[in-house]
Amino acid sequence: MNTSTLTKSSLKIRAIQYRDLNAVSCLLQQCLSIEHNNRQAILLEKIQKYQSFYGLLELSKLLPFNHDFYIYVAEKDQQIQGLIQVSPFNHTRSTWKVEQVLINYNTSISHLLIGNRSIGSQLLRHCFEKIWEARTWVLEVNINEKNTLGLYRENGFQPLAQITHWCCSWEILQKLAQQEPNLPNLLPVSNADAKLLYQLDCVSMPPMLRQVFDRHIEDFKIGLGGFIVQKIQGWLNHTSEISAYVFEPQRKAAIGYFKLYLCKDGSKPHEAVLTVHPAYTWLYPKLISQMATIIHSLPPQSLLVSSSDYQSEREEYLEKLNGERVDQNLLMSRSVWHKLREVKPLESLNLPEVLNGLKPVHTPMPTPWIKSWLESTYNSSSLTNHPDSNNSPE
Repeated sequence: MNTSTLTKSSLKIRAIQYRDLNAVSCLLQQCLSIEHNNRQAILLEKIQKYQSFYGLLELSKLLPFNHDFYIYVAEKDQQIQGLIQVSPFNHTRSTWKVEQVLINYNTSISHLLIGNRSIGSQLLRHCFEKIWEARTWVLEVNINEKNTLGLYRENGFQPLAQITHWCCSWEILQKLAQQEPNLPNLLPVSNADAKLLYQLDCVSMPPMLRQVFDRHIEDFKIGLGGFIVQKIQGWLNHTSEISAYVFEPQRKAAIGYFKLYLCKDGSKPHEAVLTVHPAYTWLYPKLISQMATIIHSLPPQSLLVSSSDYQSEREEYLEKLNGERVDQNLLMSRSVWHKLREVKPLESLNLPEVLNGLKPVHTPMPTPWIKSWLESTYNSSSLTNHPDSNNSPE
């Protein structure tokens, strides 16, 4: 038997369990020792919290709005060979996101699994088959990670856009905070504004991305359970969220929106999500100045904001601010078409018997009145169409 086939059959992929947390933590620390990755650092912090309290892990699995532990591990000989972390991207769960794929390259079988038989490919395909509600998958990968980029290309992911992550230093934010934003129609966000934010989100991105993201009005609302979890996580992590949008009274539409993830203790940078209508790009300086004003009262820390290659005005303004390019990622997507299994084969339907049952018992015979009506109709039509007949009145 082929060695690669044997290795593939003995590799088991399953959902993460409490007994895997120690091995997963070691794998994350190993990857971070080679190169720092923000997503890996965040996952390691969460893993260490769940390690200290078993009940917290089990409780998190029961919460429908907790996306931390959609994690699957690849196991062989009771050792973790790799993991994949995924999460739902929208409210309807039609689009899912691959957060990260990690492989333990110190194992003895990693060099035997290449191409479609690699551990990374098996982890991806397991998610494609396991999560049936997902019709589209999206992910972000750094353009310099050639191996990871090749893994995703081998499994059908295609590039959509290039995303650049910027870092605005504290000195830049101090200068911006001294300016007057002058936004009289800046309003706080509530669930009643979900329709306005949905319309702004649709108009601010290309049609292809709009189709892939598949967002709806419900994606811009927050339920009671999500609100409570958000407050608890903010209390534990010393963070808070502030969101607002700019309302255009003449058009009765939202033309700008931002959400700030603030770090109150200064342990990590602040993060911002920024959306601006393509016809109102002059809002970029005003909105970023407004965010700088909010951040000014907190401990000194930088601000992270992203831009896409179809948002040229935003990139030009961030370059003008002397913002630092932190990462350049590639946004990729993949469609999944699940094959529906036949309950019964077509051969078992006995179509000849069904068709025979639809045949009339006797040979159909025309009744006399139908026969006479057909004859009269035929004679009149033939007489009308005869070339010697004169249809014009005398």
